[in-house]
Amino acid sequence: MIITAIVVAALSYLIGSLPFGYWLIKRTGHHPREVSAHNLGIENVMHLLGPGPALVSAMADILKAFVAIALAIPTGQTEIALLAGIAAYFGHLFPPRKFFPDLPPRGRGNLVLLGVLAGWSASHALPEVLIYLTIAVFAGLLAYTRFVVVATLSSLAFLTLTVTVFTSIEGEYKFLLFVMLGVAIWRLKEQLGRIMDHTEPRLGDRIPMRGKNPNERVAAFMIHALTPDDMFQTERIKWLKPWVDRGIIPLKWVIWAAEQLRPVKVDELRGIKTSEGIDVRMYLITCPVLPEFFRDKPELAVQRAIQGARLSHEMGASVMGLGAFWSTVGNKGQEVQEAVPQIHVTNGGAYTAGTVKNAIPGILRHFEEQGRNLKEATAGVVGANGVVAFGIARTISPQVGKVILLGRDQERLERSMKTLAKANPSTEFIATTDYASLKECDIIFTATSDPDPVIFPEHVKENTWIFDEGRPADVDESVKQVPGVRVIPGGVVVPPGSMTGNVNLHFGRGAVPACLAETLIIAATESYDRKSLGQQTLSENINFFVQEAERLGFLTVEE
Repeated sequence: MIITAIVVAALSYLIGSLPFGYWLIKRTGHHPREVSAHNLGIENVMHLLGPGPALVSAMADILKAFVAIALAIPTGQTEIALLAGIAAYFGHLFPPRKFFPDLPPRGRGNLVLLGVLAGWSASHALPEVLIYLTIAVFAGLLAYTRFVVVATLSSLAFLTLTVTVFTSIEGEYKFLLFVMLGVAIWRLKEQLGRIMDHTEPRLGDRIPMRGKNPNERVAAFMIHALTPDDMFQTERIKWLKPWVDRGIIPLKWVIWAAEQLRPVKVDELRGIKTSEGIDVRMYLITCPVLPEFFRDKPELAVQRAIQGARLSHEMGASVMGLGAFWSTVGNKGQEVQEAVPQIHVTNGGAYTAGTVKNAIPGILRHFEEQGRNLKEATAGVVGANGVVAFGIARTISPQVGKVILLGRDQERLERSMKTLAKANPSTEFIATTDYASLKECDIIFTATSDPDPVIFPEHVKENTWIFDEGRPADVDESVKQVPGVRVIPGGVVVPPGSMTGNVNLHFGRGAVPACLAETLIIAATESYDRKSLGQQTLSENINFFVQEAERLGFLTVEE
C-alpha cells in the first residue's frame, strides 16, 4: 500500500505540473508573467490568444487533476485518491524547474482545485455534500469580495476543517490537507499582502496591459524605508509595530527579516495625467530595508534591485526608477540594467540635476534680495565628490567670493578644486573633509548619499541658508533651531494631474522626488534612451528632462 501510494503521488505530481497554459502562451513568443503579474492564469491566455485557447487551457487544468485522481481509483483506497489530488495541486503550484527554463509561473491553481474536487467526488474520496459546500463557499466569497485569493483560501480552509471534524479519514491524510492549505497560503502570500495594502485588483477591475492602450503607461519605482518607523507603513507589516514598541519583538529581528525579503509591490500612484493626455500609473516596489543595508550589504542590495526590476517588468512596467539609496547600487543602476535588459532602468540623476540647476538661480537671487552680497559670500558645497554636488559647485563658483568643497576623498576634491579654479580665477577655493569649515559659510548646498544627517547645529552659523538636495535629508532637524537659518528642500516635484497614493514618501502631499519624476517622464514620452545610468550625467539629458517636465505639466517645489 505504501509503495502504491508513493507511485500514485509521484505520477499525480508530474501530471499536475504539466503547464498547458504556459505552453500555449510561449508559442506566441511571450511569457505569462510578462502579460500581467496580477492575472496569473487563464486570464493571461484570454488576453493573448482569445476565448478559444483560454477554454482549452482551462479544461486541460481541470482534466489533469481529474486524471491524476483517476490513477488512484483502481486501488480502491479513498485515501490514495485524496493523496493524488493533493499531489496534483502541489505539482501545479511547484512544478519541476525543467518545465520552466526562464521563470516559473505564479498561478493560483483554482481550475486545478476544481478538477481535484471533481476527482474526489467521482472517486468517493470525500462526501459529495462537502464538495458542493466547498464550491458554494468559493462562489459566495468570490461574489462578495471579488478577491479570488480570498475565495480560494477560505474554501480550502472550510474543506480542511470539515473533513477533519466530520469524516473518519485517517489522521495522516487529514494532516496532508492542512499541509495543502499551508502551502496555498504560502504561495499566495503576496496577493494577501497586496489585499492588506489595498493594491490587489478585484475580479473585473481593469488592469493596465503592456501595449493595449496608447494613452496609458505603466512605470515602477523602487523605494526603501528611511527610518525604522517607515518599515511599518504598509498594512502587511504594521501589525508588528505594537509588539516592537513594547519590546516583545526586538527591532533588530524585524530589520533582519526585512533584509531577507524579496521586493514586493506596496502601493500605486494613480491620477497622474500629463498635459498631452497620457495617463501614467506608477507601481511602488520595496524591500523595507534601512539605509544602513546599502552600506553594509552592497552585493545583496544589487541582487534585490535586480529582483525589483524583474518584478516591475512582470507587472507590465516599461521603466523602473531607483529611488534614494537604490540609485547608488550596482554602479548607479548599470549592473541592474545589464542583468534585466527587458526593462529600462534609471537612477533619476539627470532630472535631479536639472531641478537643482533650475533652482539655484532663484535661490541666489532671493539671497541677494535679502541684502546679502554674493561676491562677498562664502558658499559651502557638501558631497562635492558626487556628480550633483560638483555640478552645483560649477554653477555657483562664478557668482560667489569663496567656495568650500567638502567631501570624503581629499585627493578627488583637490582635483575638482583645480578644475573650478582654472575656470574661475577670481574665486577662492578650499577643499576639505572637515565639516567644521562650514561654520564660515553664508550659504550651503548639500547633496550627499549618506544614510544619516551630516550637518548639525555646530556646523552652521546664524542666518545661513542651506539648500538640501540629500535624500535622506543631509540636514538634521535641530539645525532649524539656529537663529536665522533657512533650510530649502531640493529635488521635489509635483506631477501633473491629481496624484493619489497610500505610502508616505516624505515629500508632502502630491509631491515626489525628482528621480521618481524622471521615471514618469521617461514612461510618458517613451524616451528610454534618456535614462540615467552609471556615474556620468549628460548635459543634453539634463536639459531634456527640464524641458519635458515643463511641457508635460510637472512643477518643481521650493520652500
